[in-house]
Amino acid sequence: MKERILTITGYLVCLFTVWHIGICPLMAQSPTQADNEFIINGVVRDKENRRKLENVTISLAGTSMGTVTNADGVFSLKIPRRLASSQLEFSHIGYQNTHFSSLIPDNANDLFVTIWMTPASHMLDEVVVFGGDARRLVEEALKKIPANYPNTESLLSAFYRETIQKGHRYIGVSEAMMDVYKTAYTQRSPDHDKVQLAKARRLVSQRQSDTLAVKVVGGPNLALYLDVVKNGDALFDEQTLNYYLFEQEPSVLLDNRVQYVVRFRPCVRLEYPLLIGRVFIDREHLSFTRAEFSLDLSDREKAISAILQKKPTGLRFRPLEVNFLVTYHQQGETTWLHYICNEIRFKCDWKRKMFSSSYSARSEMVVVEREEHTDRLIARRDAFKPQQVFYDMVKAYWNEDYWKDYNIIEPTESLENAVKKLKRQ
Repeated sequence: MKERILTITGYLVCLFTVWHIGICPLMAQSPTQADNEFIINGVVRDKENRRKLENVTISLAGTSMGTVTNADGVFSLKIPRRLASSQLEFSHIGYQNTHFSSLIPDNANDLFVTIWMTPASHMLDEVVVFGGDARRLVEEALKKIPANYPNTESLLSAFYRETIQKGHRYIGVSEAMMDVYKTAYTQRSPDHDKVQLAKARRLVSQRQSDTLAVKVVGGPNLALYLDVVKNGDALFDEQTLNYYLFEQEPSVLLDNRVQYVVRFRPCVRLEYPLLIGRVFIDREHLSFTRAEFSLDLSDREKAISAILQKKPTGLRFRPLEVNFLVTYHQQGETTWLHYICNEIRFKCDWKRKMFSSSYSARSEMVVVEREEHTDRLIARRDAFKPQQVFYDMVKAYWNEDYWKDYNIIEPTESLENAVKKLKRQ
């Protein structure tokens, strides 16, 4: 099992490096819209306390198009004008699904809306323990993976973003559109799955003090290796279940469906760190719909060996948090991968220096479209390789129409401000 864990972390690598290079504005701009499409922009809020909601799943009914809200609750979705009367569906954990449908004027290219979501915790039944054993519930969900998830090949179109912060200041932003080829979920292995970058770009700080070369867990291949349903090594399989204690929590509502919630924590000590978190399981289909988990940092040396791939001699590296979020979205009878996020917070200092610096590296990916039963393959020569570093493959240049008709995760206000500051350097 140790070998499998180390293999995963070896594949999920991004180079956290900021060098002196030319910079360019990075954020996606609103392109001039073609006559056959328009943009719906908006913000999603809690109806009771007006709080902005992060990571809300947004999908266009009857299609595979979708996105998620950012940390400010903001979203943007490009839609073909022929689908102007279609409904947008908003789903979020603990809320009733919300629908929006509005015809956009023929002479308009965009529309801004505010979506109010209603908390739904008061609608749920009392907690019912599945067969008296939370572990058994997880075991049954694992058995049902072949029935609940795609049973043929699929090609996903995904937007990917990496951000690096030093303290509260952004020092690097990179983003890309990529194709993700996935084989059927009947085999819980990503060995034949591939990622191909379609286009990508970056913006980095020019400050000498921001220069740091550290390899940590992350990178575009998280679409493969953090898909905890497809990849048995990422979280649970028949063997790793024995390493955890399971406890059922009160059920919640997600996508207008009741979800079992199972919390897990390590019950053994191994030569590598385990995970702490909870999974959400659809009560009707027994499908995994969400996984929130963190690396156990109780043994710092084990944690460092799991996430740190490379650092300069003399640099001391101390992890503070390693968090993961994976969500799935059900359409019809099939549950699809939708969103993955991984964030690492750590401190670094040099020997003989008094003060340390805090950093955070965040990678996130959202599936914006998909093609089912595809016969389109990603050639091996075009696939993003495990040993490749995303940062090294990203070009630094600017074009106002860079993203064209792609759907992306909207940047937060803080990220927009960071780009403006980096441009002035």
